[in-house]
Amino acid sequence: MDEQSMPHEKGLDNTVHVLKEGYRYILNRRKSFQSDVFETRLLGQKAFCIGGEAAAELFYDTTKFKRAGAAPKRVQKTLFGETGVQTLDGEEHLHRKEMFMSLMSPEKLDKMDKILKKQWEATAEKWAEQDEIVLYHEAQEVLFRTACEWAGVPFEEREVAELAADLGKMIETPAEIGPAHWIGRHDRNQTEKWMENLIEQVRDKKLSPPEGTALAVFSWHQDLEGNLLDANTAAVEVLNIIRPIVAIAIYINFTALAVHEYPAAKEKLAAGDPKQLQAFVQEVRRFYPFFPFQGAIVKKDFTWQGYEFEEGTLTILDIYGTNHDPVLWKNPEVFDPERFMDWKESPFSFIPQGGGDFLGGHRCAGEWLTIKVMNTCLDYLANRMEYEVPQQDLSYSLDKMPSIPHSEMILKNIRMKN
Repeated sequence: MDEQSMPHEKGLDNTVHVLKEGYRYILNRRKSFQSDVFETRLLGQKAFCIGGEAAAELFYDTTKFKRAGAAPKRVQKTLFGETGVQTLDGEEHLHRKEMFMSLMSPEKLDKMDKILKKQWEATAEKWAEQDEIVLYHEAQEVLFRTACEWAGVPFEEREVAELAADLGKMIETPAEIGPAHWIGRHDRNQTEKWMENLIEQVRDKKLSPPEGTALAVFSWHQDLEGNLLDANTAAVEVLNIIRPIVAIAIYINFTALAVHEYPAAKEKLAAGDPKQLQAFVQEVRRFYPFFPFQGAIVKKDFTWQGYEFEEGTLTILDIYGTNHDPVLWKNPEVFDPERFMDWKESPFSFIPQGGGDFLGGHRCAGEWLTIKVMNTCLDYLANRMEYEVPQQDLSYSLDKMPSIPHSEMILKNIRMKN
């Protein structure tokens, strides 16, 4: 195909439009340009924005793109950590990714599920003694306790609320401006120091986490040269297990919202059919906002669909827009779990936590864990608990990243069913 001129967004720098339009920034322009690729300027540099199934397959081709240098510093200093697996490429990335994937065996995921059920039911007993709860913050604490027990990370009960909130701020503040963003950076620094101290205790034989847990595995992980990770990097990676589990609180909020707003879909869950539960969870992950975009850098010049991609150019994949692409999804703005009942899996059309494969690519290592946690929490919210949803602001904004129902889901008169 002959090279052609790429659609181009005018403006010296359009970062402000990303902050104003949030999740819909790329999708809006894909629609207006009638193109799945366009050029713009973001963060003071030239950038390509792409979306759709073919674009996702291109984006996760590691011969064409690299991750090093793609994530803005503000994201590294809040969300990922500056030395995390998300910033690596090639053999170094593969080696580090295998460390994460070693935790995702069916047996270890089942153990996580048992811990989650225990923690949820213990906390639900406390909820029954309260007039009402704010589900988002309560879910963060349940997930924090669950994640730490599963990862072999000790904690004091008096620390739970603060540490869970700190991890939440790391998730909530990458796109914030001013004081809110600095709070996220501060909380990242504090939690890294907490975890680094635990890593050093393990290496000094003062702390012995259970074998095969994240704290044990990551403390003794060796790089390709046979050297232990420095204590800070090991701490960052343990947090890259715990933080994403706490982040599932966002999905739990949207799960509770869907259970409340789509009673017909909820009715199909009453029998506890695993296939129906799974379909509902997958539709929550497709329909509601979570990750907006993902970035990479062009490794070397190439041409795709007649467009020239130059080495060193920032390229951003439209994750939210691909999950709402009318070419891929019938009536994408309709919440319909039935679409997943007979869905043929594709690693590039459904990418709420990234696309491609798990081992060789940059698809989130914790996706299986996320789905398992969401299935369990959905079963509790739809079938195993009774509660009321009082009048509140259940709307959410696609302009804010990450988004969450404004009221953070207030529930009242909670009780477990017999």
